[in-house]
Amino acid sequence: MAAITTAPEVEQRDALVGRLFAASVGAFDLAVIYIGDRLGLYRVLADGGPASAPELAERAGIHGRYAREWLEHQAVGGILDVDDPAGAADERRYSLPAAHAEVLLDPDSLATMAPMARFLVGGIQRMPDLLAAFRSGEGVAWDAYGPDVREAQASFNRPGLLHLLATEWIPAMPDVDERLRSDPPARVADIACGAGWSTIAIARGYPGVRVDGLDLDPASIELAQANLAAAPDVGDRVTFAARDAADPALSGRYDLVLIVEAVHDMSQPVAVLRAARGLLAPGGAALIVDENVAESFTVPGDDLERILYSYSILFCLPNGLADQPSVGTGTVMRPAVLEAMALEAGFSTVTILPIEHDAFRFYRLDP
Repeated sequence: MAAITTAPEVEQRDALVGRLFAASVGAFDLAVIYIGDRLGLYRVLADGGPASAPELAERAGIHGRYAREWLEHQAVGGILDVDDPAGAADERRYSLPAAHAEVLLDPDSLATMAPMARFLVGGIQRMPDLLAAFRSGEGVAWDAYGPDVREAQASFNRPGLLHLLATEWIPAMPDVDERLRSDPPARVADIACGAGWSTIAIARGYPGVRVDGLDLDPASIELAQANLAAAPDVGDRVTFAARDAADPALSGRYDLVLIVEAVHDMSQPVAVLRAARGLLAPGGAALIVDENVAESFTVPGDDLERILYSYSILFCLPNGLADQPSVGTGTVMRPAVLEAMALEAGFSTVTILPIEHDAFRFYRLDP
């Protein structure tokens, strides 16, 4: 390789070095946050108050020397506070600021970020499979990623679904919102419901509605059933099943069909959208919630575009290619791509709803 000699080349090289070093700091931060999340260390500090390394070790059931190293890392990075940095190593007491506790411990907060650590660790664990898939063109099935990625996906979407789905997103379709609030009781199908937070959120937001959560992943349905068991206020109006939306027995039943952040994962999305259309009762509509990507490929992209391509490489494209034949959509599904799919599936119109959201774009599909 030719030597780098010009000032612009040196500047370009050093900028990349700086960027990758900053990325390394962040990646390793997430790995250590994962330890605190999975071992319950943040929860111990939040519930029991400030602790020294020996105290944290005793409360959390971990080894004292690991406790000290973890606490010091978290304090050096500004995630934890420490009372006396100059004190003896095992006498310094560490605390979790309330603002940081919301980010790391409140599963219903729109500021939650702990699931990102599970995404990183879960994705990296599948790297041998991903390397093999890159060579073969095959995929990595969703169930191969295990509980870290499955729970991360559910946990990351949970706050928005619980707080906004029935208060802002569905009301952006006034006729559908009115139907869900009227008699006779409406029915909603939640396709690819995952852990069921969207299903539960609709039932809570619309007290008369019956909601059926459908997903082909049995582990996700098991998780959804567990979440439903902890939500007795809607238990009589929500069902979950590992069932294909194309089941003819479901045809024409539903006033709303919802698909949240899943169309881009599907090997045959047109077939699924066609099935979704078949589920609709007269006057019904489908709501597709997917990534708020740029309308066209643009270089350089913003941070959202960058992380969505990373998701695609690590999770979504391999998942979509696991079932063949596959169109291989990937996470970065441009609006024109979704519109073309919907029209091919038999929908007559595709409308992008006027909802402001950093991560999601909202599509209304009418038969």
